[in-house]
Amino acid sequence: MGKVYAFLADGSEEVELLAVVDVLLRGGQDVKLVSVTGKKNVIGSHGIKLQADVLMEQINLKDADVLFLPGGMPGTRNLGASQELVYALNEANQDNRRIAAICAAPSILGRLGMLEGKKATCFPGFEEELKGADVVRQGVVTDGNITTARGLGYALDMGIELLALLVDKNHARKIKEAIQYDQNPM
Repeated sequence: MGKVYAFLADGSEEVELLAVVDVLLRGGQDVKLVSVTGKKNVIGSHGIKLQADVLMEQINLKDADVLFLPGGMPGTRNLGASQELVYALNEANQDNRRIAAICAAPSILGRLGMLEGKKATCFPGFEEELKGADVVRQGVVTDGNITTARGLGYALDMGIELLALLVDKNHARKIKEAIQYDQNPM
């Protein structure tokens, strides 16, 4: 079982956060919602009240197999402003531990130089902030220890991708089938 820390701040995109977390929980992973704000109650980008499991200062960030950043505004800016989170991201990247970011949040990784020479994706308009990345239009892309996704429409895909990386593709496929996610075109 993998340990995933999903970070949130005021202004984080609620469904990007919860869709990824839901898939990982269904897949048997140990997931904790971690607030970087110093308080457990957080208000998402659409005014939805969220409650974190723990505050960042209450956990050892080195324990995580995956550090996950949802997007949303101003949530992405608020996550990127957390010095403790930035330190943890840099340390995880140096240790080649998995980091995942969706929507605007890959811009945090880009500003930290973590996407240099890697394929990455993000919400349209944030491409210039993916410093040194080979920006692609895929919904979800994993290059090395970094997984990025374009936005809310790809949140389930990101959860499934992370589950495949943490366990295996067969397990991820079973969870995908269990949630009736068949990606039928309109």
